[in-house]
Order: sequence, then structure tokens, then C-alpha cells
Amino acid sequence: MLVPLFFIISLVLTLDLLQLPCCSGLQKAFCILDNVTANSLLQKHDTDNTSIEEMKNTLLPYISPDGSPEPFIPFLAPSPLPPFVNNTNPKLSGSCILNFTAVGSLMRTTSVDCYASFAPLLANVICCPQLHATLAILLGKSSKRTGMLALDSSHANYCLSDFQKILASQGASYMLEEICSVHPSNLSEGSCPVSNIDGVESAIDSPKLLAACKTVDPVNECCRKRCQNAILDAAGRLAMRGGGSLRVEITINVAEKAAIVDDCKSIILRWLSCRLDTLPAAQLLRRVSNCDVNGVCPLVFPETTAVAKDCGNEIENYSACCKAMNSYITHLQKQSFITNLQAVGCAAYLGLQLQKVNVSKNVYRFCQITLKDFSLQVAS
Repeated sequence: MLVPLFFIISLVLTLDLLQLPCCSGLQKAFCILDNVTANSLLQKHDTDNTSIEEMKNTLLPYISPDGSPEPFIPFLAPSPLPPFVNNTNPKLSGSCILNFTAVGSLMRTTSVDCYASFAPLLANVICCPQLHATLAILLGKSSKRTGMLALDSSHANYCLSDFQKILASQGASYMLEEICSVHPSNLSEGSCPVSNIDGVESAIDSPKLLAACKTVDPVNECCRKRCQNAILDAAGRLAMRGGGSLRVEITINVAEKAAIVDDCKSIILRWLSCRLDTLPAAQLLRRVSNCDVNGVCPLVFPETTAVAKDCGNEIENYSACCKAMNSYITHLQKQSFITNLQAVGCAAYLGLQLQKVNVSKNVYRFCQITLKDFSLQVAS
């Protein structure tokens, strides 16, 4: 057994003593992230798809029993300190109907989160989630005046260009559209059949949605999905509207239905941003999106051939094996900052890949590789 069983047992016992109602077994780890250490985080790995028996057979990084390392990036990454920048007055198109002044403070925060030098490295954990949240809130706040939660293609082009210019004038990267995959279509209604406030409010249960999403717990939401489920339900209701007929009846396939619901989720998020104050809206969007961020390992893994050569089967030279592992991990470190939970997923994924190439020993343990080693921060 490659992962020490006492880690798993102690974690489950601790969670049972806390008597958390939202999940059972190892799933409770996600519900109390604020109260558990990196040792506990080490054992949480997609329990929806992975059984405890599989967890036992997965290579995971070594954590010293002497103490828990400090988290390197928390599960909801904070904004960095504001840099010193000389703000300039950008030349805007004059054709955008959005009210940038209404979210001026939020845009300044986004400029810091997407500061030019760090935007590519902080993209998936800080910059892009903040950028998408700011766009949703901008559209939501502007809808109070226009009544619309989406832009047509012409206005979308002008507004996205102006949005990028304002952020860049405050120190943000000029490449945010590329870094965060933002396009004018992100400001439109997409394939959602409803994009105005009156249409949204006639289709959904507004009190129910606001009650579920007005206050989003940064930890329990990812487990219970109270707000996320309410958003999905509301988006489904919007997707069913369209020209007085059920839109779902004229869709071609499951993928198209999913795309319509996904576009309607964007409309719902903008509507929530309209109904909530700016700060609560930003917290809501960041916390909901953070559940998705932490569920995916953003690193790109190269072939493990070199590691398998020195660490596969019965290891003859432990020094050579650890050298190969350290070289491989160094390549991963150069890619991006990642959160604690992303590191758990990345470590488990690499462990499974190593097992597939006959690396049966716990190389994480005897090479003393920890969760921090998967992030760029440890090398900086």
C-alpha cells in the first residue's frame, strides 16, 4: 500500500467527530477546508469518481509527520498587493453602452489580479476568474439602465476592446483576451433564448435563486452546490423559453442542449450581479467559479519515459531515480501557480501515470516530494 493508511483513517475519524452533514467519508474534507491542514488536503481526491481502495493505491506526495507545511496558495486565492503603476487615460471607442464607472473599484482590483508581469502565471487561479467575474458584474450593473443582460455583436466588440484598454491603462496585461480566452461572444447571449431582465424574471423563481446565492459559503458550496444547483435550475428554465415553444424540443443533440444551458447560466450570473451589490456579487462569482477551478489540474504533463527508466520496477539506483523525478517536477513548476486542491489533483494524476509505466514504489516519499513542489512558487 503506497499511501500510509493512518492518514486516511485519521482524516475520516476527525471528520466524523465534527459531524458535518453535507457529505460522508472523505468528501467531508472538502467541506471543512478552512479547518484542515495540508495533511488532510493530501487525502482529498475526487471521491465522486475514485473509491477509497483506489486512493490507497495512488502515489501521493510525502508529508512529514513532524508538522504540516503552510499552504502555498489557498483554495480561494487572494489578490496580490497593488503594484506601482502610472495610470494613463486610454482612448475609448465612444460606442460602448456599458457603465465602466459603476464597477471602477472592481476593475482596479482586476487590473492588479491581472498585472502584466504575472497574468500568465496567475491566470487560472486568480486573474481569469476575476476577469470573468468583472465582466459578468459589468453587464449586470449596466442592465439596470438598459434592461438587457447581453450585447449584440457590434457593441460587444467595442465594449470588450474598451474594457481591455481600461485594464491595461491600470497595469494589467495587454494579452488578457488571449490569456483568459475572452471573446466578444462572451458578452452576448450566445444561444440562450432569453437575455432581458423582464424575460429572466418571468421564467425563474427569483426569491428561491436569491435565497440560495445571496450568501455563498466558500467551502461548503463546493460540496453541497446549493447556489450552483439553483443557478443550473434557473438556466434550465431559461433554456426552455423561446418563441413560445419549448426550446429543448428543437435542439439537435445533447451537446447543443448543454451549450444552451451553459449560455443561459451566464445570463443568470449577470442577473444575480444586477440584483446584488458589487462586493457580494464578486464574492458569489469567485466562489462558485472556484469550485470548478479546483476540480481540474491545469498542468501539462510530459511523457514519463525518463522517470520510468530510472524508477520503474525494482529501483537499482535511488539517487538516479530521484534525480529523474526532480527534473520532471521542475518542468511542472515552471508552468503556473496552482492552489492546494489543484496540487492534490495534479499529484494524484501523476501518481497514476507513473503506476501505468511500472513505477510501483512511492517515489514521492523517498524523494521527499511534497505538494508545494508542484507549484511555481516553490521554485521562485
